Amino acid sequence: MDTAIGTLIWALGGLAGAVFALPFRKVKSWRYESYWLVYAIFGLILFPLALAYATVPGLFGVLGEAPAKTLAMCAGFGALWGVGGLAWGLMIRYLGVGLGLAIGCGLCSATGTLIPPIVKGQAASLVADTSAIVTLASVIISLLGIVFVGLAGKSKEDELPEEAKKASVAEFNFKKGILVALVAGIASAGMNFGLQGAEWTTAEGVRTTLADVAAAKGADRLWCGMPVLVVVLFGGFVVNLLWCLQQNFKNKSFSDYATVVRPATMGVVFWSGLAGVIWACQFACQKIGESFAGSIAYISFAIVMGSSVLFSSLLGVFLGEWRGTSAKTKTFLGTGLAVLAASIGVAVLAKSL
Repeated sequence: MDTAIGTLIWALGGLAGAVFALPFRKVKSWRYESYWLVYAIFGLILFPLALAYATVPGLFGVLGEAPAKTLAMCAGFGALWGVGGLAWGLMIRYLGVGLGLAIGCGLCSATGTLIPPIVKGQAASLVADTSAIVTLASVIISLLGIVFVGLAGKSKEDELPEEAKKASVAEFNFKKGILVALVAGIASAGMNFGLQGAEWTTAEGVRTTLADVAAAKGADRLWCGMPVLVVVLFGGFVVNLLWCLQQNFKNKSFSDYATVVRPATMGVVFWSGLAGVIWACQFACQKIGESFAGSIAYISFAIVMGSSVLFSSLLGVFLGEWRGTSAKTKTFLGTGLAVLAASIGVAVLAKSL
C-alpha cells in the first residue's frame, strides 16, 4: 500500500509538470524573460523555502549541519539542471518537438534515474532480486513509452505541409540537434542527481543525509526531503536569474518590472508565480513520494518524468492538438500513453513481489 501511495504522489508530480505552463496563457503584456524571472522567483525560491520552513523544524539548523561541500554539490547539480533547461530550447529548435522529446526526455529519465545508485556504489541493488528487476523493468518500460510519444510527435511533424514544417523546425539540423540533446538530456538530469546527493559521512563515520537530520529534529517523514529541495532549486535559480537578466539587457526589457505595481499588470505576477509554484510541486511530490517507497525510491524521477509526458500528451489530446493526424500517428500516441500507464502499474507491482 505504501508503494501504491508513493507512486500515486509521483504521478501527481508528473501532472504538475504537465500543466504548470497553463497559467502563462494569461500573461500578455510582459516579455518572456521578464515573466520567466517571476516564475523562477516563486517556483525556485519562495515556494520551496516556505514549504520547507513550514514543515521542517529548525530548517536552517538542518541545513547548517550539512558540510558546505555537500550543499555546494547539490546546488551545483541544480545549476546543471538550469543549464540543461536552457539547452532544451535549442534542442527543440534543431530537432523539433517530436524527435526532441523522445531523445531529451529519454536521456534525462534514464541518466537521472540510473546514475545516482551506480555512483553511490549500489549498482548491484538494481538487480538484487525479483522486486529490483521488476522495478528496473518499470523504468525501461517508461522510457519505451516516452519513445513512442516522441515518434508520434515526429510523425505529426512529417504530416505538416512544407510551409508549416519550416515554421516549426525552420533550423532543423540533426548533427547540432543530437549534440545539444545530449547536453540537454544529461544536464537536466542534474535535478535528480542533486535531490539524491545530499549525503555525507560524519566525524564518527556514520553515513547520513539531510533527510536524516530533518527527521532527527522532529520533521515528519513526509517532509524530510524538503531541505535538499531548497538547496537544489536555489542552484537552478541562479542560472535562470543570470539568463533572464542577460535577456533583459539584450532586449531592453527591464522596463517591464517598472509596471509591476500597476493594477493592470499585477495579474502578470500572480499567473507567473502560480506557474512557478505548480512547477515546483512536481519535485516536492517526488521527495514526498520517496518517503513511502523504501528501497525503490530511486525510480521516483522516472515515474515523475514518465507521468509528465503521459499527462502532457493527454492534455494535448484534450486541447485538440492531435485532431486531423493520421492513423499511424494516433497509433504511436496511443501506444505510448498505454505503455507509460503500464510502467506506473509495474512500479507498484514491484514492491509487492
